[in-house]
Amino acid sequence: MAPFKQPKLHSQINDRRKKQRKPNDFGAVIKRIWSYLAIYRIRLLLLFFMIVISSAMSLLGPFLVGITIDTFLEENEAIVFAWLLLGLLVTYIVQSLSLWLQNYWMIGVSQDTVFNMRADLFRQIHRLPVAFFDKRQLGELMSRITNDIENVSATLNSSIIQIISSVFTLIGTIAVMLWLSPLLTILTLLIIPMMFYGMKWITKRTSVLFKEQQKNLGEMNGYIEESISGQKLIKMFSQEEKVMDDFLHKAENLRISGFWAQTFSGFIPKLMHLLNNFSFAVIAAIGGILALNGAVSIGTIVVFTEYSRQFTRPLNDLANQFNTLLSAIAGAERVFELIDEKDELASEKDKQKLEDINGEVIFNHVSFTYGEDKEILSDICLEARPGDTVALVGPTGAGKTTIIQLISRFYEVSSGRILLDNRDISTIHKESLRSHMGFVLQDSFLFQGTVKDNIRYSHLEATDEDVIQAAIKANAHSFIMKLPQQYDTNLSFNGSGISQGQKQLISIARAFLAQPKILILDEATSNIDTVTEVKIQQALQKLMVNRTCFVIAHRLNTIQNADKIYVLKGGKIIEEGTHHSLMKEKGFYQQLQNSKERSV
Repeated sequence: MAPFKQPKLHSQINDRRKKQRKPNDFGAVIKRIWSYLAIYRIRLLLLFFMIVISSAMSLLGPFLVGITIDTFLEENEAIVFAWLLLGLLVTYIVQSLSLWLQNYWMIGVSQDTVFNMRADLFRQIHRLPVAFFDKRQLGELMSRITNDIENVSATLNSSIIQIISSVFTLIGTIAVMLWLSPLLTILTLLIIPMMFYGMKWITKRTSVLFKEQQKNLGEMNGYIEESISGQKLIKMFSQEEKVMDDFLHKAENLRISGFWAQTFSGFIPKLMHLLNNFSFAVIAAIGGILALNGAVSIGTIVVFTEYSRQFTRPLNDLANQFNTLLSAIAGAERVFELIDEKDELASEKDKQKLEDINGEVIFNHVSFTYGEDKEILSDICLEARPGDTVALVGPTGAGKTTIIQLISRFYEVSSGRILLDNRDISTIHKESLRSHMGFVLQDSFLFQGTVKDNIRYSHLEATDEDVIQAAIKANAHSFIMKLPQQYDTNLSFNGSGISQGQKQLISIARAFLAQPKILILDEATSNIDTVTEVKIQQALQKLMVNRTCFVIAHRLNTIQNADKIYVLKGGKIIEEGTHHSLMKEKGFYQQLQNSKERSV
């Protein structure tokens, strides 16, 4: 049923091709892959030597068969015949051993190469700025790490040996065939133009289709990851049917692109099989006539027919592997595209590293534009002295979280300056800057592992006693001691199995262990039950002592003791002061305070 959709698919592909800024450079991708393979030159040289031997043995075998036949038919010498049979046995044993060794070494090289590629890709992902992930589906990124890398791995495991071996076999076969019979060789070579134009027609389509298939696979994986992560929300709003329809649409795109990619690539072995049979028929017919006229021996005809098949076999192998190679190049191109993304530490080498800070933060006429024209913050001026608690309040979308992200340099300001102890933070190394900061966010994230390891994540060199003391200060010690293995209790992904409040207490313990000079609290007490909130508030009060704190609070009563409150609306600061001074002004802050729908 798929063929009627072909025009639509090619229309979509042509549209995408028009949008591409430049054509794909397959040569550059192959050169890039070679830069990884070149690390293992010695093993590749041994591999190359084994390929030469196996190719030579594959040529020697049929030649010995022809001599054996002529010896048996014409001379009938038993001793010579026996030696020829022994030579054939040794030839095929050596060929089998060389094939085994080359496969063994190639598997090792390919797995090491793919390991390095995957490590580089994973390392690069952790160097990319937060803004990069705002525009990408997690599943699509995961697809590059898994599917695309595995595509390269499968190709290296099987295709490299076959391509090199086929080239050697092809050259050797033509040389021997010319030596045996130039006329029959010319007849055999007549299939090359037909093969060339047939391959050109097929590969022109498969290169685009395989790239489309990889893209559709990445999109579908991204959607699957997104829908599984959002299962609760999907069920809350009963959107199962919509999600299923969207999935079927993406799966259908993958099915269609996969159908046509495999269909067109499947033409290659069919074409080669047809040309192979045609060549064999021509050789058998002309060779038979020559043999009857005494121009060649029977053994020569047997050898030549075998070589004619051996001539088309490497061509067939090269054609089949070319499809696999195209698919691997499409995957490798997506991998290298991600590796080549500009990472956030690339320009940080010459930035200043801070041993210690006081914690004074000043926003000096800061504006921030997301993308090209979406202004989030406009002319923000604020000040936090060392040890101050600064609260940011305002409606959703006012820019509160953006201010926090600018302080930590997850994003860079569009204009103005942010000063830390009178130093422009753009001149401070990001890792150094963040090492002096602690974060307790609304959605506390826990990794799979023990409670102890999750607390220690902010300071890996901390002792077990340090971890316990941090948990005691965070009011987390009591509930941790009730867990099955206490601090050694293994938590599943994102801490499922413990409550949201308990996860938040572990996050606070993590912040205690980091001993930051600047503390970021982004709605740290939202979605928490009242009893747990009291414990969290007590822990936070201890954590905030002698630290510069920036607080985004869901409940305005939690920031009444802040040293200064900045009220934001539409990306601008419209009011500032203490809780009491702002209440006296009877402005927007008072409206938020009195509103039943407090959205902060």
